[in-house]
Amino acid sequence: MIERIRDDLARDGCAVVKSFLTEEGIAALTQEADRVSDKGHRSFSRTNAYFTQDDPSLPENDPRRQFFDRSNAFVAADNFAPEGPLRQVHDSAGFDGFIQECLQETAFYRYADPLADVIVNVAEEGNGFPWHFDTNNFTVTLAIQNAEEGGAFEYAPHIRRGDENFEEVSRVLDGTSERVKTLHLEPGDLQLFRGRYSLHRVAPLVGARPRYVAIFSYVGEPDMVGAPERTEQLYGRTLPIHHERAGQRADAYID
Repeated sequence: MIERIRDDLARDGCAVVKSFLTEEGIAALTQEADRVSDKGHRSFSRTNAYFTQDDPSLPENDPRRQFFDRSNAFVAADNFAPEGPLRQVHDSAGFDGFIQECLQETAFYRYADPLADVIVNVAEEGNGFPWHFDTNNFTVTLAIQNAEEGGAFEYAPHIRRGDENFEEVSRVLDGTSERVKTLHLEPGDLQLFRGRYSLHRVAPLVGARPRYVAIFSYVGEPDMVGAPERTEQLYGRTLPIHHERAGQRADAYID
């Protein structure tokens, strides 16, 4: 299984372990998500793929100037109890080691952000998450509950390898790229994804049932946290640590 995951990650930066959770595990995480879903920071805004402000000095067709409606909610990490089911998965013996072995990373650390090391994304009808890159290098997601319809995961593998590749990013944004893949995850599926390098989005949802996805974050350098501006966008608040460590990144990609 590890060899298959490694092959999938090498090919397109994405791998899935089907039925990682039992039915009982899915039920436990769903109940926990139901209990804290009202604590999610709901935001409605227009963002580009980099979560940066508009720059009028750039050409109008530059992808950094392409903005899309974003409506979503993230339940921050400090809402999940240490003894709760989500933390039990995250803190279980061998979980981090398994992820690291699959990713084959020697520099491998849990995201040190106290609001974002393990979170739940809550999305409701009409919601979606437009094209974007992740701040952290490695993202591990666990599908908990799907909406009645919609919510497909779409991604352009390795589009940001070596440079920003603005031309291909533009083709993804305008719907002309041939690099986009579509993935339909089921509750209990574990996904490993290199989201800092692959442009991706979640398609809009249909139906009354909310979509729950847990997100475990890992990075390639210790003590890294989110940028203050982006943390405010995603969680509606920042902590002193976000300002103390602002700008501490090992790469020069646009955040």
